[in-house]
Amino acid sequence: MVTDIRDTTHAVDAAAVMRLLPARPRLLALGEPTHGEDTVLEVRNELFRQLVEQEGYRTIAIESDCLLGLIVDDYVTSGTGTLDEVMERGFSHTWFNASAPNRELVRWMRAYNDGRPASERLRFAGFDGPLEITHAASPRQALTALHGYLAAQVDADLLPCAPETLDRLLGDDDRWTDPDAMRDPAKSMGRSAEARELRLLADELVALLDEQTPHLIAETSREGWDRARLYGRTATGLLRYHFWMADTSPARMTRLAGLRARMMADNLLAVTERGPALVHAHNSHFQREKSTMPWNGKPLEWWSTGALVSARHGEEYAFVATALGTIRHQGVDTPPPDTLEGLLYELPEDRCVVDARRLATALGDTRPAPRVSPWFGYAPLDPAHLADLDGLVFVKDVTRG
Repeated sequence: MVTDIRDTTHAVDAAAVMRLLPARPRLLALGEPTHGEDTVLEVRNELFRQLVEQEGYRTIAIESDCLLGLIVDDYVTSGTGTLDEVMERGFSHTWFNASAPNRELVRWMRAYNDGRPASERLRFAGFDGPLEITHAASPRQALTALHGYLAAQVDADLLPCAPETLDRLLGDDDRWTDPDAMRDPAKSMGRSAEARELRLLADELVALLDEQTPHLIAETSREGWDRARLYGRTATGLLRYHFWMADTSPARMTRLAGLRARMMADNLLAVTERGPALVHAHNSHFQREKSTMPWNGKPLEWWSTGALVSARHGEEYAFVATALGTIRHQGVDTPPPDTLEGLLYELPEDRCVVDARRLATALGDTRPAPRVSPWFGYAPLDPAHLADLDGLVFVKDVTRG
């Protein structure tokens, strides 16, 4: 019986996190309630370093473009390019490549791999689709890379089209990335005759990739085949996303949010096929509950990435959220004492790992009040979800880097 919430807290280290779990999960997700804060990322770096060295995790995945992530993976595994080039070109969000802790994470991964055999190297992955709030990428890169991989290995008669056909149907990439299409479905390419034909061709290319799996792995490598599968997932996912960008029904935004979550989940499931993985992103992507947000006066609901992965992996998926006390440089001051963050803020530790389920039991029917953030960039933890977390990292004060 827990009578004092201090009995639910531990030092922030890998051993404390692992003690909260029945066994080492295949995918261990560490969330954050805001992006780009160095204090939070420094805590992530240290935890991930310990989990790699002590628990044998071999992939670190980040909320960034899955195709750009290949640039980072090539660098950390084989030293391709320079650290400056990778930080500039390997990520889809400016809050990542401009951050000193993110740069340090990539530098450390490369140093860790130096001199190790391929089977022991640490891998990097971006697990987000090539999507932004303002637009979705053209499917050109993924489609042409998939076609090129197959064309080099299988009989030309098996291919559903020539590369010139893809180029003609894709047209100018600006037609796909027009930011007006996010607000106006009529501006989207997604339901054009060309897009419909591309969806059929992408489906045929992915089917051919699957059918030729034994030959392709033997002639290239499992790594090459895995990369081609990523191209296939991304091409079909982007074409499906563009299709729904052109939709005018009330289901449009629900489908777009759900499709992004599915692309993320598919990428994470693929990453775990090669071994245990660590992943870092916003808390909202990892929850097992439905995600919600207000949209045009109505609630928008979809199954989050964490819910989709948890449904497939069960206890082999674990989610440790991060909660924060203050971010004073963003106007987030001391949390009210009746909130979850407020209760934790009264503890003497600056940082701690919290047994979330034991804490929920200790609180009993006295559920903390939801915290309201004065800054749009920070999402407080929903106290109703506390018992569904596998663990919680609490950082008392986030300071400007």
